[in-house]
Amino acid sequence: MRVLVIGSGGREHALVRAIAKSPLVTKLFCAPGNPGIATVAELVPIPVTEVEALASFAASNDIDLVVPGPEAPLVAGIADLLAERGIRCCGPSKAAAQLEGSKQFTKEVADAAGIPTARWEAFTEAHHALDFISRRGAPIVVKADGLAAGKGVVVAQTEAEAEAAVIACLREGTFGVAGARVVIEEFMEGPEVSVFALCDGTEAVFLGAARDHKRVGDGDTGPNTGGMGAIAPPPGFTHETRTQVMETIIRPTLVEMERRGTPFRGILFAGLMLTEEGPKLIEYNVRFGDPEAETLLPLLESDLLAALLAACEGGLAAVPLRWRAEASVSVVLAAQGYPGAYHRGTRIAGLDKAAAEEAVTLFHAGTRAEGDAILADGGRVLVVNGTGPSLTVARNRAYAAVDALEWPEGFCRRDIGAHFL
Repeated sequence: MRVLVIGSGGREHALVRAIAKSPLVTKLFCAPGNPGIATVAELVPIPVTEVEALASFAASNDIDLVVPGPEAPLVAGIADLLAERGIRCCGPSKAAAQLEGSKQFTKEVADAAGIPTARWEAFTEAHHALDFISRRGAPIVVKADGLAAGKGVVVAQTEAEAEAAVIACLREGTFGVAGARVVIEEFMEGPEVSVFALCDGTEAVFLGAARDHKRVGDGDTGPNTGGMGAIAPPPGFTHETRTQVMETIIRPTLVEMERRGTPFRGILFAGLMLTEEGPKLIEYNVRFGDPEAETLLPLLESDLLAALLAACEGGLAAVPLRWRAEASVSVVLAAQGYPGAYHRGTRIAGLDKAAAEEAVTLFHAGTRAEGDAILADGGRVLVVNGTGPSLTVARNRAYAAVDALEWPEGFCRRDIGAHFL
């Protein structure tokens, strides 16, 4: 098979690395990719947002399967464009991708399917939203309805915080069209967990669970980021909880999406809160998480490509997925200043030394090559993963690799997974 992966981050590096192991692959491309991905796939210089160009490339290069990494091309309809050309895409249609593209849509699906989630209301007028907040009080959660690059959610501890979030969206237009509607929902308490399922429209198989560390600083301090690290499996996420999530959240979603005439195919990412009343849905994403992909995929023993193909063609239940019964820890190295303004172009050394141990994998997330040098070219720049028979061993391996890197302009959290030791 000739396969095209779309994206340029650590998630896509993890996907390419896993797909490259399949005996089904004859040629592997990635658009636009990064220097790490270039060691296992041919890079294609097309941005992820240029869906027409990506679909045309797939058609003219006899691509058998397209695997989109980020959400933007899916919400823009890349799967529909590929379907018109008879090319398989392991990702949802534009209509089904609204599970990530619109918070209101997800809430409506959840309510129709009887899925446990926070009570909510949606608003397009600021004065109505502000009145709602004054009646409900805080803590309360305010979300921009559309895609806001992970920055459109405010967990407000005070009414003033919630009001400021509403004004930023509905009056100041901080998030543009994405913030033209806000969803305001009740505050839920409990540990968060990311659960992944591979879906073929009617059936879903469990792809794993992880716990992301969102805040930039040790001890969960500072602003939220795209993720500063992750661990798998999440402590306390039992087989019984997994079964409950699949039966009360994932499968009812597939039934409701099929009832609406928009069956969901691809990777469904459920952000969950494990409340005292049981797991509740926070939100859906329609692709693998980052850095969760870099944390889960190193544990996969099965042929990922065969499973992705089954998600496109049906019969997913007949494709077994096997995972190593080990722990996995990923640490994100970011450029100083992230998630605010940061400097690009600093040199990173020691990559080979850091990745020398077999149980350690380095994923490029925001890098570029300049001759033989690897330079930082993003906010989150590298993801260092370690696996092992226990969380302690996996964590020690990951941080030993971090310490082998030579990049004084970078930083990381030093407490990924420490809370659970």
